[in-house]
Amino acid sequence: MATTTDRGFDIKDLSLAAAGKRRIEWAAREMPVLTQIKERFAEERPFEGVKITACAHVTTETANLVLAMVAGGADTVLCASNPLSTQDDVAAALVEEGVRVYAIKGEDDETYHRHIHTAIQHAPNIVIDDGADVVTIMHQQYPELAEQVIGGTEETTTGVIRERAMEADGVLKFPIVAVNDADTKHFFDNRYGTGQSSLDGVLRATNVLLAGKTLVVAGYGWCGKGIAMRAKGMGSLVIVTEVDPIRALEAAMDGFQVMTMEQAMPQADIIITATGNINVVDREHWEVAKDGVMVANAGHFNSELNLKALAEMAGEGRRQLRPFVEEFMIGEKAVIVLGEGRLINLASAEGHPASVMDMSFANQALGAAFIVREGKNLENKVYRMPEDIDREIAALKLQAMGIEIDQLTADQQKYLVSWQ
Repeated sequence: MATTTDRGFDIKDLSLAAAGKRRIEWAAREMPVLTQIKERFAEERPFEGVKITACAHVTTETANLVLAMVAGGADTVLCASNPLSTQDDVAAALVEEGVRVYAIKGEDDETYHRHIHTAIQHAPNIVIDDGADVVTIMHQQYPELAEQVIGGTEETTTGVIRERAMEADGVLKFPIVAVNDADTKHFFDNRYGTGQSSLDGVLRATNVLLAGKTLVVAGYGWCGKGIAMRAKGMGSLVIVTEVDPIRALEAAMDGFQVMTMEQAMPQADIIITATGNINVVDREHWEVAKDGVMVANAGHFNSELNLKALAEMAGEGRRQLRPFVEEFMIGEKAVIVLGEGRLINLASAEGHPASVMDMSFANQALGAAFIVREGKNLENKVYRMPEDIDREIAALKLQAMGIEIDQLTADQQKYLVSWQ
């Protein structure tokens, strides 16, 4: 049962705070860049008097981002960006730190959306979003609050796609910094973070051996590349499905089989979607699925799997086999859905390792500070993370890893800009 008090929060159990604090501190050990930024924020106080609404996965890594913003003076409210991604002890620990948190692992859709609306009613100056739910709902239902927003940052490919569509339609009311497009985000978080944590989610849910299994990755963007790379390394026979001919060609050149989902489905032991689209596995695919196939999603929304069609085909033939593992019977054939089709790395595991989120959330923190400084000079567009911030984060990460790199000499710099 949720605990609600006049302090303004809605979480599972406040008594979990001590355990959550220990786990937040453990994650901080692997987040040296964000730690340095937090220390800088504590001195400079860039968010003094600024109200921030953050909609994100309520994990140990996110907690360290929120605490960095609070150290910078921000009046921060946090809600979940996915009903299954909240770590309840972390939510409790943040409440103990004075953060208003609205997130409960496993909350139903009604509660999930109520929490988002509550966070929007904080009337923020800055929005930190993960999937663009806050941004889109604010534009649709709270246009008067959207008018007072200086700007926002977006963490995901899915969210950036939605916000660019809003820009194209001329309805975007404030600038967005696309954190997802920063090199220090998508090269590392999407590839190495999603690659490892998605398989971690599958393994924690099922405890199956990946070696020798045929594993299908739908989508060969940075997330799909990471999943395919890690699955191959663990001994799986990897098949990639794509709609983009260039990415499909790249997958083939990387040594993976490439085919349509209809061709791959009868062979697949495990399927992981990572496209950001809808109905990537659809009714016609369920019909030709291999008996016992396990299906998971690594994209932001569970709409990548047409679970409505699957439920209709199974009728009463469905049962829970173990936590986050549900069996649907289509005649004599079983289809196993993992994590309710939601983000598998957070539904049944702990999300990305802290060391990779260190860079992603450094981008979020510095992106928000950039908006406070420059927001009034920006148009209502989606902007790429400024390159100087991106490179600063990379340099800080290298420094934290004890890695030194060469510097260009004056002659080399001159040579690179000379036409002669």
